Amino acid sequence: MAEEPGTAPGSGSRTVKECEDMIRRSLRTPMVRFLRENLEKAGCGVSENFFKAVNCDRSIAGGYVRGKGIMVCSNHMNIQDDVNQVIAHELIHAYDDCQAANLDWADCAHHACSEIRAGHLSGDCHYKRELLRGYIKLRGHEQECVRRRVMKSVIANPHCSEAAARDAMEAVWDVCYNDTRPFDRAP
Repeated sequence: MAEEPGTAPGSGSRTVKECEDMIRRSLRTPMVRFLRENLEKAGCGVSENFFKAVNCDRSIAGGYVRGKGIMVCSNHMNIQDDVNQVIAHELIHAYDDCQAANLDWADCAHHACSEIRAGHLSGDCHYKRELLRGYIKLRGHEQECVRRRVMKSVIANPHCSEAAARDAMEAVWDVCYNDTRPFDRAP
């Protein structure tokens, strides 16, 4: 699951129809096209109906659900970049789910690993996004951001306490942070 991109919960809102249009535009961006092509190569193609615009009760930007696809929370989207970011993040989860035959989302370490990869590879923690969120740090901002966002997501997993989430993240950090598939290197 992706946390709210760059805004306080509820500060932005698009209708489901507006968000559907934004999703269609997002599907043409280079990052999203690249990730979809790599899902196809891995044998896990995604059609356009894999992406759904919905209104969400929780303060999340979107999510990936195995067998159902990616939801984008229209009532938490402000601009096109928000939608692009959510889709890229969630496509990395879909890629991980496709590639790992035994991925168990209830396992805190598995969940943490996919969140580390999604946070690191999708651009969630780009310096400008962090500035917009109010986090100002000149060095080490990217890893700190990934860690913060991994913890927020894994703690929301009903199978993971805060301690279990932290232990899992630390245990898999090096391997998962350095795993840049399907990219040659982190974008």
